[in-house]
Amino acid sequence: MALDVGNVRIGIAVSDPMGIIANPLETYTRKGSTSADAEYICQLVKSHEVTKLVSGMPYDLKGRENEQAIRTREFIDALSSVCDIPIEYLDERFTTLSAERVLIDGNVRRQDRKRVIDKVAATIILQNYLDRQR
Repeated sequence: MALDVGNVRIGIAVSDPMGIIANPLETYTRKGSTSADAEYICQLVKSHEVTKLVSGMPYDLKGRENEQAIRTREFIDALSSVCDIPIEYLDERFTTLSAERVLIDGNVRRQDRKRVIDKVAATIILQNYLDRQR
């Protein structure tokens, strides 16, 4: 499973059982409580029998952690305190731009893009991770 953690939404993607193809799962709208958000993600991990979680890490253009990366790490720390699963980070620079391009190329209307861009970005993060594992 991969997460694209944002302040308002979390994009979520899962792979097939063979770990070959990433698929978008959902865009979760955060509830304003980090613990509630972490509990929700942990329930998804359990229900989908996930064995590893990959979180996108939004580094800046020079590869350093920025404010959003710090927020992402704080959320992942909260998640790891309630969910016993290995978690890896993957550089997610440009995944949202890539997701936007995929949706534009697919003629998805702007309003519809806003609803799905986060889970598409999570899918790109997960597919990049899966490809590196081969």
